Amino acid sequence: MKKMLWGLCLSLTLIGCDATGQNKSLSPDQFEQAIKPGVQLLDVRTAGEFQTGHMANALQADWNNRNQFVDRTQHLDKQKTVLVYCLSGRRSASAADYLRGQGFTDVQELNGGVNAWKMAGKPLEGKSNEPQYTVEQYQQWVGSSGRVLVDFGASWCPPCKKMEPVLAALEKDATLQFTLKKIDGGLHTDVMKAIGVNALPTFIVYENGKEVWRHEGVIEQSVLAGKLK
Repeated sequence: MKKMLWGLCLSLTLIGCDATGQNKSLSPDQFEQAIKPGVQLLDVRTAGEFQTGHMANALQADWNNRNQFVDRTQHLDKQKTVLVYCLSGRRSASAADYLRGQGFTDVQELNGGVNAWKMAGKPLEGKSNEPQYTVEQYQQWVGSSGRVLVDFGASWCPPCKKMEPVLAALEKDATLQFTLKKIDGGLHTDVMKAIGVNALPTFIVYENGKEVWRHEGVIEQSVLAGKLK
């Protein structure tokens, strides 16, 4: 039986096969069909590549930036399917192997990457035409009286997604008095550079226009709430 399974894997080299006989390298059509609610879609290209066009609702973690990749993917659910893609398929294959080695139960990649996806006429979401915030605008937002919590995050950032329910809960907490300002870290890079934000998510608390606290990465709700009292 094992010999038969091995022979089947060899005959399917174009789509790939793991030890259980499950396809792991999918054609554009197969990949598109696999994108369903609850599936985690992961783009492992750089942030710059991501902004040139990406799949709808994709998360992003740069495979070539190992510290970032490890930090972001640790917040994915190992029990849910992960669909991985890059530009040509090489990085996604390596990233998928890494994720399997970390205990992810179902990881599949796009054969040929975005290049094959576009050749098959599949849709991508393009770069936003929204203008960047200026440093002056940012200073006006945080310079008001009272307490301001700034969240530098992005919809494609796994740890940022993990923090969304935490921020929602804090906004509903009647014991806390603060204003939440969300900054898209995938777009407003000029402001990030100007104030030294180097990671997503980054949280900064201002009191009457003065920065009093800063944190990079995921943080417990109770700890963040403590900084807003």
